[in-house]
Amino acid sequence: MFRTIREQIDTVFRRDPAARSVLEIVLCYPGFHAVLLHRVAHRIYRAGWYTPARMVSQLSRTWTGIEIHPGATIGKRFFIDHGMGVVIGETAEIGDDVLLYQGVTLGGTGKDTGKRHPTIGNGVVVGTGAKILGNIRVGDYSKVGAGSVVVRPVPDQSTVVGIPGRVVSGMDPTDALEHGNLPDPEGQLIDELARRVAELEATVKALQAGR
Repeated sequence: MFRTIREQIDTVFRRDPAARSVLEIVLCYPGFHAVLLHRVAHRIYRAGWYTPARMVSQLSRTWTGIEIHPGATIGKRFFIDHGMGVVIGETAEIGDDVLLYQGVTLGGTGKDTGKRHPTIGNGVVVGTGAKILGNIRVGDYSKVGAGSVVVRPVPDQSTVVGIPGRVVSGMDPTDALEHGNLPDPEGQLIDELARRVAELEATVKALQAGR
């Protein structure tokens, strides 16, 4: 258990430049509290004590604002930055070195039974408010932009943005998730439509002038 706590503290220091001391992390980081409480709840859940496990997860939710079902499987060095509003479903599986920002949902679609929540590969970064829904896989070292809604599988080392989420080209998945530099597929489509309308208007005016 002490090794787990030490690893989680090191993860916070590595992920968050605002972290200044171990005491600050232990007292003030809800993501730190939520992950450690989930480790406890998950062990209880695996032992078949489902109601006590849910009680621990409910305590964590009340304390941190982060809801992680005790059945979810989470790998090493998992970090939730800020964390308020994060929801992780029962059959979600999360790999190692994954980073989630606040408001992320790893949820179901409401139509499936059994494995109904996402599988998140190693090294994935999921931006603020993104929703990943259903029994799909987000590949290793992929990035999901803020506010995206992902309902289809994502290949390894991809960047996904938009509603619904689309894999975009021209992005280096090894870079940090710089939201200011992410492409906007909807905005690009609107710009293309506006350009096309302007061309058609110019053509109409030329035809009218020719008369």
